[in-house]
Amino acid sequence: MRFHYTELCTTYSIVARDPNTGYLGGAVQTHQMGVGRLIPIMVPGVGVIASQSLVNQSYNPMALEMLQQGIAPKDIITALTASDAGASRRQVAVLDNTGAVTAFSGDGCIREFGHHEGDGYSVQANMMTNTTVIDAMRDAYENSTGDLAQRMLATLQAAQAEDGDIRGSQSAALKVVRGERTGRQWESVYDLRVDEHATPVDELARLVTIRRAQLVDQDGHRLLAEGKLEQALDTWREARRITPEQVEPAFWQAVTIADSKPSDDAVAIAAGIFNTVMTGHPRRAEWLDLIGRLGENGLIARDGAADELLSAIEENERGTA
Repeated sequence: MRFHYTELCTTYSIVARDPNTGYLGGAVQTHQMGVGRLIPIMVPGVGVIASQSLVNQSYNPMALEMLQQGIAPKDIITALTASDAGASRRQVAVLDNTGAVTAFSGDGCIREFGHHEGDGYSVQANMMTNTTVIDAMRDAYENSTGDLAQRMLATLQAAQAEDGDIRGSQSAALKVVRGERTGRQWESVYDLRVDEHATPVDELARLVTIRRAQLVDQDGHRLLAEGKLEQALDTWREARRITPEQVEPAFWQAVTIADSKPSDDAVAIAAGIFNTVMTGHPRRAEWLDLIGRLGENGLIARDGAADELLSAIEENERGTA
């Protein structure tokens, strides 16, 4: 045996750039634990690398350095593979912040393998059960809608629908970063991992939905800070619609409205939001206690806001009983 199994990261993946937002992203699934620690690798405003098959981990730092220097993906692939005696076993895709992309599949990869370079994206796979995986991934990405994360997720789902990895499924990951260089490499829009799961792509889909709701929720907070109360309330309703099972966003919506008091009826609105998700919740009493603690701690800063909110919540509940 000429390799150790932990080097064998055979998988299917996508790297992509959203032409509307400039966001960069990548997503992956494999039958090995914790694929997200290896794939995808990216830096905001720089680019994305997906290095798979018998992974050469030195590809990642070398490719990122060359991307930061403005070297084209096709030249990066040439440099990586030319200096690697094991290149025939590698599969790698490199995408820059303009959407230029190049992929490589060595002829020593385990079949079924291949890749497709599209407009601002690349899909690649190896050790697939069927030859249909690459075409399915291409079609899914090009015909899907939604934000970059949703489109990449659809690509993984299409690969899995064709039976994906011949060994089955175990882990998955999806990441999206901004398209401009911020100097804050740790920041991401989506950074989701399913390290061990019987159906990791399905679990990743659940996490993508929750994260998308968080992003909508953040938009609501931004709108409120800009003094746009009605728009904020509409946006928050949409966030709650996306993930009605998530109670914490609604809690902080209520607290934020009560604390900032953007209108005369703000506290009553906040109480209604709280009771919408908390009535009948098994930890309702604990969430109510937390409001008081936030007031004590100063995180609800307006004098009397915590007590006002607690009273309004009780009154609202009596009114809807």
